[in-house]
Amino acid sequence: MTNLEARPLEEVCPPSPAEGSGPCLQLWPAREVPLGGVRAMNVSRTLPQRGLPTVGAWCFLDSFGPDRVAMSVLPHPHTGLQTVTWPLLGRIRHRDSVGSDVIVRPGELNIMTAGRGVSHSEFAVLPGGVDGGPAEVTPELPVQRGLQLWVALPDTERHRAPAFEQHVDLPKASGHGFTATVMVGSLAGVTSPATMYSPIVGADVTCSGVLSLPLNPDFEHAVLVLDGGLTLDGQEVAPGPLGYLGSGRSALDLEAWPETRFILLGGEPFEEELLMWWNFVGRTHAEVEQARLDWEAQADLPHTEAAARRFGLVRGHGPDAGPEAGRIPAPPLPGVQLRPRTRS
Repeated sequence: MTNLEARPLEEVCPPSPAEGSGPCLQLWPAREVPLGGVRAMNVSRTLPQRGLPTVGAWCFLDSFGPDRVAMSVLPHPHTGLQTVTWPLLGRIRHRDSVGSDVIVRPGELNIMTAGRGVSHSEFAVLPGGVDGGPAEVTPELPVQRGLQLWVALPDTERHRAPAFEQHVDLPKASGHGFTATVMVGSLAGVTSPATMYSPIVGADVTCSGVLSLPLNPDFEHAVLVLDGGLTLDGQEVAPGPLGYLGSGRSALDLEAWPETRFILLGGEPFEEELLMWWNFVGRTHAEVEQARLDWEAQADLPHTEAAARRFGLVRGHGPDAGPEAGRIPAPPLPGVQLRPRTRS
Protein backbone atom coordinates (compact mmCIF):
# COMPACT_ATOMS: atom_id res chain seq x y z
CA MET A 1 0.00 0.00 0.00
CA THR A 2 1.15 3.53 -0.67
CA ASN A 3 1.04 6.86 1.02
CA LEU A 4 -0.96 8.83 -1.58
CA GLU A 5 -0.65 12.24 0.06
CA ALA A 6 -0.01 14.85 -2.63
CA ARG A 7 2.39 16.82 -0.41
CA PRO A 8 3.85 14.34 2.08
CA LEU A 9 5.93 15.77 4.89
CA GLU A 10 9.11 14.13 6.04
CA GLU A 11 8.58 12.03 9.14
CA VAL A 12 11.59 12.26 11.42
CA CYS A 13 12.07 9.13 13.50
CA PRO A 14 14.92 9.55 15.98
CA PRO A 15 16.22 6.61 17.95
CA SER A 16 14.08 5.24 20.74
CA PRO A 17 15.61 5.31 24.22
CA ALA A 18 17.02 1.88 24.93
CA GLU A 19 16.08 1.94 28.58
CA GLY A 20 14.56 4.06 31.27
CA SER A 21 11.13 4.77 29.80
CA GLY A 22 9.34 2.13 31.88
CA PRO A 23 5.66 1.21 31.81
CA CYS A 24 3.16 3.96 30.99
CA LEU A 25 -0.11 4.54 29.19
CA GLN A 26 -0.16 7.36 26.65
CA LEU A 27 -3.07 7.80 24.25
CA TRP A 28 -1.97 9.15 20.89
CA PRO A 29 -4.94 10.28 18.78
CA ALA A 30 -5.35 9.12 15.21
CA ARG A 31 -5.29 11.73 12.48
CA GLU A 32 -7.56 11.42 9.48
CA VAL A 33 -5.57 11.44 6.25
CA PRO A 34 -7.51 11.94 2.98
CA LEU A 35 -5.52 9.93 0.48
CA GLY A 36 -7.55 10.96 -2.55
CA GLY A 37 -6.43 9.76 -5.95
CA VAL A 38 -7.96 6.66 -7.50
CA ARG A 39 -8.37 5.10 -4.09
CA ALA A 40 -10.47 8.01 -2.77
CA MET A 41 -10.20 6.78 0.82
CA ASN A 42 -9.63 8.30 4.20
CA VAL A 43 -7.39 6.45 6.61
CA SER A 44 -6.75 6.83 10.33
CA ARG A 45 -3.01 7.16 10.95
CA THR A 46 -1.57 6.49 14.39
CA LEU A 47 2.10 6.00 13.47
CA PRO A 48 4.32 7.87 13.05
CA GLN A 49 3.59 10.65 15.53
CA ARG A 50 5.88 13.62 16.10
CA GLY A 51 6.34 12.55 19.71
CA LEU A 52 6.10 8.81 19.05
CA PRO A 53 7.78 7.97 15.76
CA THR A 54 8.22 4.23 16.32
CA VAL A 55 7.14 1.35 18.53
CA GLY A 56 10.02 -1.06 18.26
CA ALA A 57 10.69 -1.22 14.53
CA TRP A 58 7.03 -0.48 13.68
CA CYS A 59 7.13 2.93 11.98
CA PHE A 60 3.77 3.31 10.18
CA LEU A 61 0.20 2.28 10.95
CA ASP A 62 -2.87 3.13 8.88
CA SER A 63 -6.32 1.68 9.46
CA PHE A 64 -8.98 1.96 6.76
CA GLY A 65 -12.70 1.22 6.62
CA PRO A 66 -15.13 -0.18 7.07
CA ASP A 67 -16.41 1.38 3.86
CA ARG A 68 -17.39 0.42 0.32
CA VAL A 69 -14.71 2.30 -1.59
CA ALA A 70 -12.79 -0.14 -3.76
CA MET A 71 -9.05 -0.04 -3.17
CA SER A 72 -7.29 0.66 -6.46
CA VAL A 73 -3.61 1.38 -5.85
CA LEU A 74 -1.42 1.42 -8.95
CA PRO A 75 2.26 0.42 -8.90
CA HIS A 76 4.39 2.48 -6.52
CA PRO A 77 7.82 2.04 -4.91
CA HIS A 78 9.20 1.32 -1.44
CA THR A 79 12.68 1.22 0.11
CA GLY A 80 14.13 0.32 3.49
CA LEU A 81 11.03 -1.29 5.02
CA GLN A 82 8.70 -4.25 5.21
CA THR A 83 5.00 -3.76 4.43
CA VAL A 84 2.61 -5.78 6.58
CA THR A 85 -0.91 -6.07 5.14
CA TRP A 86 -3.64 -7.35 7.48
CA PRO A 87 -7.17 -7.29 5.98
CA LEU A 88 -10.11 -7.41 8.39
CA LEU A 89 -12.93 -7.39 5.80
CA GLY A 90 -12.69 -7.91 2.05
CA ARG A 91 -9.99 -9.36 -0.20
CA ILE A 92 -6.98 -7.63 -1.75
CA ARG A 93 -4.97 -8.65 -4.80
CA HIS A 94 -1.25 -7.97 -4.40
CA ARG A 95 1.17 -7.89 -7.34
CA ASP A 96 4.81 -6.88 -7.10
CA SER A 97 8.07 -6.59 -9.01
CA VAL A 98 9.46 -9.85 -7.62
CA GLY A 99 6.70 -11.68 -9.51
CA SER A 100 4.09 -12.20 -6.78
CA ASP A 101 0.39 -12.23 -7.72
CA VAL A 102 -1.75 -13.32 -4.76
CA ILE A 103 -5.09 -12.69 -3.06
CA VAL A 104 -4.92 -11.94 0.68
CA ARG A 105 -8.00 -12.57 2.81
CA PRO A 106 -8.93 -11.77 6.42
CA GLY A 107 -6.78 -13.87 8.74
CA GLU A 108 -3.99 -14.09 6.16
CA LEU A 109 -0.79 -12.08 6.16
CA ASN A 110 1.18 -10.45 3.34
CA ILE A 111 4.74 -9.31 4.06
CA MET A 112 6.78 -7.57 1.39
CA THR A 113 10.42 -6.77 2.12
CA ALA A 114 11.39 -3.73 0.08
CA GLY A 115 15.11 -3.78 0.86
CA ARG A 116 16.97 -1.68 -1.70
CA GLY A 117 13.83 -1.21 -3.79
CA VAL A 118 10.56 -2.85 -4.83
CA SER A 119 7.27 -1.81 -6.42
CA HIS A 120 3.77 -3.25 -6.05
CA SER A 121 0.07 -2.67 -6.60
CA GLU A 122 -3.03 -3.47 -4.53
CA PHE A 123 -6.59 -3.80 -5.81
CA ALA A 124 -9.78 -4.81 -4.03
CA VAL A 125 -11.34 -8.05 -5.24
CA LEU A 126 -14.90 -7.21 -6.21
CA PRO A 127 -17.96 -9.51 -6.55
CA GLY A 128 -17.46 -11.93 -9.39
CA GLY A 129 -13.70 -11.85 -8.89
CA VAL A 130 -13.09 -8.58 -10.74
CA ASP A 131 -10.17 -6.61 -9.33
CA GLY A 132 -10.29 -2.88 -8.79
CA GLY A 133 -13.37 -0.84 -9.52
CA PRO A 134 -14.88 2.61 -9.41
CA ALA A 135 -13.79 4.89 -6.59
CA GLU A 136 -17.31 5.54 -5.36
CA VAL A 137 -19.73 4.16 -2.79
CA THR A 138 -22.19 1.65 -4.24
CA PRO A 139 -24.09 -1.25 -2.66
CA GLU A 140 -22.34 -3.66 -5.02
CA LEU A 141 -18.88 -2.99 -3.64
CA PRO A 142 -17.68 -5.23 -0.82
CA VAL A 143 -16.98 -3.68 2.57
CA GLN A 144 -13.25 -3.11 2.99
CA ARG A 145 -11.51 -2.84 6.34
CA GLY A 146 -7.92 -3.46 7.24
CA LEU A 147 -4.56 -2.37 8.52
CA GLN A 148 -1.42 -1.38 6.68
CA LEU A 149 1.80 -1.34 8.70
CA TRP A 150 5.43 -0.71 7.93
CA VAL A 151 8.43 -2.13 9.75
CA ALA A 152 11.73 -0.29 9.40
CA LEU A 153 14.62 -2.49 8.33
CA PRO A 154 17.80 -2.13 10.41
CA ASP A 155 20.87 -0.76 8.71
CA THR A 156 22.38 -4.22 8.23
CA GLU A 157 19.34 -5.40 6.23
CA ARG A 158 17.91 -2.36 4.47
CA HIS A 159 19.88 -2.83 1.24
CA ARG A 160 18.98 -6.51 0.84
CA ALA A 161 17.19 -7.91 -2.21
CA PRO A 162 13.41 -7.46 -2.22
CA ALA A 163 11.21 -10.41 -1.29
CA PHE A 164 7.61 -11.37 -0.63
CA GLU A 165 5.87 -13.99 1.47
CA GLN A 166 2.27 -14.84 2.33
CA HIS A 167 1.07 -16.79 5.35
CA VAL A 168 -2.45 -18.22 5.21
CA ASP A 169 -2.41 -20.31 8.41
CA LEU A 170 -0.95 -18.28 11.25
CA PRO A 171 -0.53 -19.75 14.74
CA LYS A 172 -2.76 -18.76 17.64
CA ALA A 173 -1.88 -18.19 21.27
CA SER A 174 -4.54 -18.51 23.92
CA GLY A 175 -5.02 -18.11 27.62
CA HIS A 176 -7.67 -17.22 30.14
CA GLY A 177 -9.96 -14.68 28.44
CA PHE A 178 -8.00 -14.21 25.21
CA THR A 179 -7.08 -15.69 21.84
CA ALA A 180 -4.36 -14.06 19.73
CA THR A 181 -3.37 -14.60 16.11
CA VAL A 182 0.40 -14.10 16.12
CA MET A 183 1.12 -12.19 12.91
CA VAL A 184 4.86 -11.68 13.48
CA GLY A 185 7.30 -12.52 16.23
CA SER A 186 6.38 -14.49 19.35
CA LEU A 187 3.66 -14.17 21.98
CA ALA A 188 2.72 -16.45 24.89
CA GLY A 189 5.05 -19.20 23.65
CA VAL A 190 3.74 -19.13 20.06
CA THR A 191 5.92 -17.98 17.14
CA SER A 192 4.85 -16.76 13.72
CA PRO A 193 6.63 -18.16 10.63
CA ALA A 194 6.91 -14.67 9.11
CA THR A 195 10.45 -13.51 8.33
CA MET A 196 11.38 -10.36 10.25
CA TYR A 197 14.72 -8.65 10.74
CA SER A 198 14.53 -7.21 14.26
CA PRO A 199 13.08 -8.42 17.58
CA ILE A 200 9.39 -7.65 17.17
CA VAL A 201 5.84 -8.80 17.86
CA GLY A 202 2.49 -8.15 16.23
CA ALA A 203 -0.74 -9.90 17.20
CA ASP A 204 -4.50 -9.63 16.63
CA VAL A 205 -6.13 -10.27 20.01
CA THR A 206 -9.77 -11.05 20.81
CA CYS A 207 -10.71 -11.03 24.47
CA SER A 208 -13.28 -10.37 27.16
CA GLY A 209 -13.30 -9.98 30.92
CA VAL A 210 -10.29 -9.73 33.21
CA LEU A 211 -7.10 -11.19 31.79
CA SER A 212 -3.33 -11.05 31.79
CA LEU A 213 -1.48 -11.22 28.48
CA PRO A 214 2.21 -12.16 28.83
CA LEU A 215 4.68 -9.68 27.31
CA ASN A 216 8.42 -9.48 26.72
CA PRO A 217 9.68 -6.91 29.26
CA ASP A 218 12.58 -5.98 26.96
CA PHE A 219 10.09 -4.66 24.38
CA GLU A 220 8.12 -1.46 24.22
CA HIS A 221 4.47 -2.08 23.30
CA ALA A 222 1.36 -0.35 22.03
CA VAL A 223 -2.26 -1.36 21.49
CA LEU A 224 -4.81 -0.25 18.92
CA VAL A 225 -8.39 -1.16 19.85
CA LEU A 226 -10.47 -2.17 16.82
CA ASP A 227 -13.76 -3.16 18.48
CA GLY A 228 -15.06 -2.96 22.04
CA GLY A 229 -12.75 -1.39 24.59
CA LEU A 230 -10.25 -1.94 27.38
CA THR A 231 -9.69 -0.73 30.91
CA LEU A 232 -5.96 -0.57 31.39
CA ASP A 233 -4.03 1.03 34.27
CA GLY A 234 -7.35 2.40 35.46
CA GLN A 235 -7.99 4.18 32.16
CA GLU A 236 -10.43 3.34 29.38
CA VAL A 237 -8.99 2.76 25.91
CA ALA A 238 -11.58 2.89 23.12
CA PRO A 239 -11.19 2.43 19.35
CA GLY A 240 -9.27 5.28 17.70
CA PRO A 241 -6.14 6.31 19.56
CA LEU A 242 -2.95 4.29 19.84
CA GLY A 243 -2.26 3.32 23.43
CA TYR A 244 1.50 3.42 24.03
CA LEU A 245 2.44 1.16 26.94
CA GLY A 246 6.14 1.94 27.33
CA SER A 247 8.62 -0.82 28.16
CA GLY A 248 9.34 -3.07 31.12
CA ARG A 249 5.96 -4.84 31.24
CA SER A 250 6.07 -8.61 31.71
CA ALA A 251 2.28 -8.78 31.39
CA LEU A 252 -0.58 -6.67 30.11
CA ASP A 253 -3.22 -6.77 32.86
CA LEU A 254 -6.56 -5.45 31.67
CA GLU A 255 -10.32 -5.75 31.67
CA ALA A 256 -11.92 -6.05 28.24
CA TRP A 257 -15.48 -5.30 27.22
CA PRO A 258 -17.34 -8.23 25.62
CA GLU A 259 -16.07 -9.15 22.13
CA THR A 260 -13.15 -6.75 22.27
CA ARG A 261 -10.53 -6.93 19.52
CA PHE A 262 -7.21 -5.10 19.51
CA ILE A 263 -3.85 -5.11 17.78
CA LEU A 264 -0.75 -5.52 19.93
CA LEU A 265 2.51 -4.14 18.54
CA GLY A 266 5.93 -4.28 20.16
CA GLY A 267 9.62 -4.70 19.77
CA GLU A 268 13.02 -3.77 21.08
CA PRO A 269 13.36 0.04 20.97
CA PHE A 270 14.71 0.96 17.52
CA GLU A 271 18.05 2.66 18.06
CA GLU A 272 18.65 4.03 14.55
CA GLU A 273 17.58 7.37 13.11
CA LEU A 274 15.05 7.10 10.30
CA LEU A 275 14.09 9.62 7.65
CA MET A 276 10.68 8.79 6.15
CA TRP A 277 9.28 10.58 3.14
CA TRP A 278 6.46 9.35 0.91
CA ASN A 279 7.05 5.59 0.53
CA PHE A 280 10.74 5.63 1.32
CA VAL A 281 12.46 4.86 4.61
CA GLY A 282 16.06 6.03 4.56
CA ARG A 283 18.63 7.77 6.70
CA THR A 284 19.56 10.90 4.75
CA HIS A 285 18.06 13.43 2.35
CA ALA A 286 20.41 12.20 -0.38
CA GLU A 287 19.10 8.64 -0.08
CA VAL A 288 15.47 9.71 -0.31
CA GLU A 289 16.20 12.04 -3.21
CA GLN A 290 18.01 9.28 -5.13
CA ALA A 291 15.16 6.83 -4.56
CA ARG A 292 12.70 9.37 -5.95
CA LEU A 293 14.90 10.01 -8.99
CA ASP A 294 15.29 6.29 -9.63
CA TRP A 295 11.51 5.75 -9.55
CA GLU A 296 10.79 8.66 -11.86
CA ALA A 297 13.53 7.53 -14.26
CA GLN A 298 11.53 4.34 -14.93
CA ALA A 299 8.37 6.18 -15.96
CA ASP A 300 8.77 6.12 -19.73
CA LEU A 301 11.01 3.10 -20.19
CA PRO A 302 9.99 0.04 -22.22
CA HIS A 303 8.89 -2.81 -19.97
CA THR A 304 11.95 -4.91 -20.68
CA GLU A 305 14.24 -2.10 -19.55
CA ALA A 306 12.07 -1.02 -16.59
CA ALA A 307 12.10 -4.58 -15.26
CA ALA A 308 15.88 -4.41 -14.92
CA ARG A 309 15.89 -1.13 -13.00
CA ARG A 310 15.97 -0.61 -9.23
CA PHE A 311 12.21 -0.90 -8.61
CA GLY A 312 11.45 -3.50 -11.25
CA LEU A 313 8.16 -4.01 -13.06
CA VAL A 314 4.73 -4.97 -11.73
CA ARG A 315 3.24 -7.17 -14.44
CA GLY A 316 -0.37 -6.63 -15.45
CA HIS A 317 -0.14 -2.84 -15.50
CA GLY A 318 1.11 -2.23 -19.01
CA PRO A 319 -0.18 0.31 -21.53
CA ASP A 320 -2.97 -2.05 -22.64
CA ALA A 321 -4.23 -2.80 -19.11
CA GLY A 322 -7.20 -0.40 -19.23
CA PRO A 323 -8.02 1.06 -15.79
CA GLU A 324 -4.97 -0.71 -14.37
CA ALA A 325 -2.54 1.00 -16.74
CA GLY A 326 -0.05 3.42 -15.30
CA ARG A 327 1.84 3.98 -12.08
CA ILE A 328 1.82 6.43 -9.17
CA PRO A 329 4.34 9.23 -9.78
CA ALA A 330 6.44 10.49 -6.90
CA PRO A 331 5.39 13.88 -5.52
CA PRO A 332 7.93 16.69 -5.62
CA LEU A 333 10.38 16.95 -2.77
CA PRO A 334 9.90 19.95 -0.48
CA GLY A 335 12.21 22.90 -1.07
CA VAL A 336 14.17 22.26 2.11
CA GLN A 337 16.75 19.73 3.19
CA LEU A 338 15.15 16.75 4.93
CA ARG A 339 17.00 16.14 8.18
CA PRO A 340 16.69 13.60 10.93
CA ARG A 341 16.30 15.21 14.34
CA THR A 342 16.87 14.02 17.86
CA ARG A 343 13.99 12.70 19.96
CA SER A 344 12.52 15.36 22.20
